Amino acid sequence: MYLLDIIVTPIRAIKKRYVPLLLIYFAYGASGFTAISESFWVKKTLNLSAEELVALGVWLTVPWTIKMIFGQLVDSVSLFGSNRKIYVFIGAGLIALGMFIMILLTSNHAFLAPYNKNSLYILASVISVIGFVLQDVVADTMSTEVVDINQTQKEIQHELAMIQVLSRLSLGLSAFMVAGIGGWLAEIYSYSTMFTIGLFIPILSLIGVLVVKLNPTPTSPLNKPIFFGGLLFAIFTITIGYNDIPYAQEIVFFVSLAVVLYMLSRLTEDLSPETIRHIQMAMIIIFVYRAMPSVGPALQWWEIDVLGFDEGFFGTLAQIGSLIALVGMWVSSKYIINQSIGKVLMFLTILGFFLWLPTFGLYYGLHTYLGVDAQTVALVDTAISSPFGYISSVLMLTLVAIYAPAGKKGTWFALMASLMNIATSAGGLFTKYLNKIFILTREVKENGVVKIPANYDDLGILLWIVILIGTIVPLVVIYKFDPQKHNTLNQS
Repeated sequence: MYLLDIIVTPIRAIKKRYVPLLLIYFAYGASGFTAISESFWVKKTLNLSAEELVALGVWLTVPWTIKMIFGQLVDSVSLFGSNRKIYVFIGAGLIALGMFIMILLTSNHAFLAPYNKNSLYILASVISVIGFVLQDVVADTMSTEVVDINQTQKEIQHELAMIQVLSRLSLGLSAFMVAGIGGWLAEIYSYSTMFTIGLFIPILSLIGVLVVKLNPTPTSPLNKPIFFGGLLFAIFTITIGYNDIPYAQEIVFFVSLAVVLYMLSRLTEDLSPETIRHIQMAMIIIFVYRAMPSVGPALQWWEIDVLGFDEGFFGTLAQIGSLIALVGMWVSSKYIINQSIGKVLMFLTILGFFLWLPTFGLYYGLHTYLGVDAQTVALVDTAISSPFGYISSVLMLTLVAIYAPAGKKGTWFALMASLMNIATSAGGLFTKYLNKIFILTREVKENGVVKIPANYDDLGILLWIVILIGTIVPLVVIYKFDPQKHNTLNQS
């Protein structure tokens, strides 16, 4: 009966008024539809090294770290009489524009011939990311405005937490539905066709926002220090990046961390000391959990070049990984909203260690010793991401949904998400430096001549370092800073 209760908990929690909002999250999860096509196209077409691709990934997290600007717009600035739905429309337009650029780029359209492919790819990536960031801010804010307000405070808090879980389940469900399809279709259709099909993503979010019904929420006055401070930070970041200043990413990381922490301190002035301490300790352990390094794109290159994995098989791996993520999120939904943040993250860290083992075994020839094909061992594609990584965001979003004041939730969501994405930037920087130390290269040919030979000699050492750091460091930090140990909120 307990297992049955766990399985049906999310189903029982779904209400009709949630569905349009969940469709927006569903659209975000579907963004992975073109991921495999994009990865193979980049490997075959662009001359970006592993270090450069990791660095690009760090820059692409910058729009996520300036979400406070979008949060202030959603909380305080109305366009055409709307400070919610209009921003979803703008975000959808940006996503579609990024897709159109990729369609022209992957089809080698003559219109783009005079321009550098690397620069156009980066431009399309940045435009799309900004669109997703904007929609994400609005969706998170609206997630607090679809609850039934005619309940007790405890019931409202429970519903707010469940909506955060359902939103990530919707995201995970769409990721599962498109993961394999994206890889399988990439073997049949051209890359430009795949990006053309991908235009269904912004259409889904538009359908959701057109029918969603929200509780009326008053707008709050524009917080000028946060809004203009965010704009100055954005200008600073663009200036640093455009002028190719040495250690630009490191400078942006530390400045952005200081800016976001300062802005968060301004928002927490009205909260009780116990609440502030609880949030701070939760921030520390979630930040560290998300800041752990990865191997980088060289692992996928090795799987392609050495193991012979193709687009279709990567689609199968992604399908299995997303299914595990969806099932894990589903069965743990009851656990997530009732257990401490420390316990959940400790479980995810230990689980993440075991999820790395199939890839680790492949590098050391486990499939050869077992006498089986490499594809049989590769049950979960941990080369792309940890299947349960996004659960950590649910924990922080739940805290915001419960404790953030009405009329300021957009800014709260944005700043907390910015902090979590700064943590991801930290992981990206860590990964970049590991790729500087352990240089891994794919084979690059020009006119049939090998310009750069493939070199994966240090991949095993890099795997060891990433796995050990990603397991030991979070467990130590969780043990020391678990807010449950010092929790007085539930004891009072």
